[in-house]
Amino acid sequence: MKTHKTYEADDRMIALIRDNYNVLQTLGSFGISLGFGDKTVEEVCHEHQVDTRTFLAVVNYTLNGDRDEEQEALSVSTLLRYLKASHEYFLNYQLPTIREGLKNALGDHHVDQLILQLYDSYARAITQHMRYEEKMVFPYVEALLEGQYTGKYSVDTYSRHHRQESERLRELKSIILRYLPADSLHNHRLTAILYDIYNNEDWLRLHAEVEERFFMPAIRHLEQQSERNDVVERISQLITPSTADNESLSDREKEVIVAMVQGMTNKQIADHLNISPHTVMTHRRNIAAKLQIHSPAGLTIYAIVNNLVDISSLG
Repeated sequence: MKTHKTYEADDRMIALIRDNYNVLQTLGSFGISLGFGDKTVEEVCHEHQVDTRTFLAVVNYTLNGDRDEEQEALSVSTLLRYLKASHEYFLNYQLPTIREGLKNALGDHHVDQLILQLYDSYARAITQHMRYEEKMVFPYVEALLEGQYTGKYSVDTYSRHHRQESERLRELKSIILRYLPADSLHNHRLTAILYDIYNNEDWLRLHAEVEERFFMPAIRHLEQQSERNDVVERISQLITPSTADNESLSDREKEVIVAMVQGMTNKQIADHLNISPHTVMTHRRNIAAKLQIHSPAGLTIYAIVNNLVDISSLG
């Protein structure tokens, strides 16, 4: 039974499952186990450390195609957990189980073996795609969540690799339906495995849609946030006063910086401070080595943010 209802946090989890038994697999992908009594969706999610809003977004989309949530409101870590568990279920259980059932339902005829080869080809393509996600995409997202944004990869690269390998599956179903005569026993087995294949196709379609409609937009939002944070951090490094650098400068070196910022030549600085031009050059080399600043503009910024000069005094 399937109820077209938008579920909310205060709905009882058991009522959601009773109305929609096909959500059971979704529970497992979120790491939610059975035995939740009469607790609400929010209570169950809290117990299993699952973001309630994200759980409901996926469930309501699964049931009704609803997609009202703002992407920035979703938990990327919860979506990542869901997709990882889905991969584990699909690759380690669903694909091998269907293959075993298909093998038992088929005979030794040459056509039967070709059908098994067709399924294996489909399984390899799906496995390759999911392993790519596990190797490239998931670690990238984990790094984003930890604030380690490099800009060398993006969700758009992921998007270009994201294709659902369903053509072979449609071909496999068509062959079984049209061309496989069988006795009563084999017919029952083929019918049962065909039912599993149809469910597999629905599951894979939903998996891909969750990635495309929720996961990828959420990653884009995270990338944009990381890019902004990266820019802010770089600017901050440029303009934030460095107490350690400031304290490492001698009073004379600070005086040289002020004079340089005011536009004095080496000779004018020497006359102003009653030192030799050679000593001025030595101070300038030491300043550049300590601050790693070599341009007049850079020194001006340093002098302003470290309160060595008043910006209003500069022409």
